[in-house]
Amino acid sequence: MENIALEYRRFGEPDVVLQAESVVPAARLAGHLRVRMLFAPVNASDLIPITGAYRHRTPLPAVAGYEGIGVVTDAPAGFAHLLGRRVLPLRGEGTWQRVVDCPAEYAVPVPAEMDSLLAARAYINPLAAQMMLTRYSPRGKTVLLTAAGSDCAILLGQWALNAGALAVYGIHRSPIHADRLAAMGIIPIAQDDAAAVREAAVRAEVTYDATGGSLAEAILSVMPEKGIFVCYGLLSGQTFRQRQALPRVEWFHIRNYLDALDAPAWQAQFMQIWPKLRASRYSDAALFPLAEWRAALGAYREAGRLSKPMLAMEG
Repeated sequence: MENIALEYRRFGEPDVVLQAESVVPAARLAGHLRVRMLFAPVNASDLIPITGAYRHRTPLPAVAGYEGIGVVTDAPAGFAHLLGRRVLPLRGEGTWQRVVDCPAEYAVPVPAEMDSLLAARAYINPLAAQMMLTRYSPRGKTVLLTAAGSDCAILLGQWALNAGALAVYGIHRSPIHADRLAAMGIIPIAQDDAAAVREAAVRAEVTYDATGGSLAEAILSVMPEKGIFVCYGLLSGQTFRQRQALPRVEWFHIRNYLDALDAPAWQAQFMQIWPKLRASRYSDAALFPLAEWRAALGAYREAGRLSKPMLAMEG
């Protein structure tokens, strides 16, 4: 079976260094599943390593992509019940390819009632949102989100309200997000409305920040001292300085918690995610055949984007 994979052999801009490589898969490793991929989304977490931001832990050559969904075509005897079933082939090879091998115990079976385009996005953003809300509880608190139109933030906002947050404010850059956020119960705030941003930050007892830079500094300068500022991304491309000891700043990187999850704990996380994800509003998917991956990257970068670019591996 021939495989086509989006590989990079040096670091740089994804449009430049990614190449579609045609290869014959090696023999399946013991204890691994072989999965024929269906769909894989485009996330910031997929693109950032390609630039070399994490070069100390990104051996080359590498296949891009961290999540997606596919069908099991080969399995060890102990996992033969997964043959023909849809799984999330996680924590193995890069997912931006047509054939993926992954450790069988960490492959996540997809419930029959889950739509494939939704299930393909059940890892990076839902798991991060779930873990942050568990570690930094919003119950009984006023919550502030930055990059509120992003997939992770819209889940954070909805699930924070479900977990008992008093109110959730969402800072967004594009006005196209305002109505959508309001429909989810998230109070929209335009990022360029400095007075409104300040007013929300003064009330915020928990901030979940994906932006960093000057916006993070502006929020930290007026947040209550008893508050918690959780940074889980730097979409602005800039870090920030904390000019006073409080509020407390916490850095959340999902990779720091994965090693603590053995296989049963890992599977239990998804048992919690599936019903919450089905009941949530989420971005629609915009499909791009694998051969049109550059167009998918371009769509990901569009300002005010409302849909998630998704690579269709069989297209």
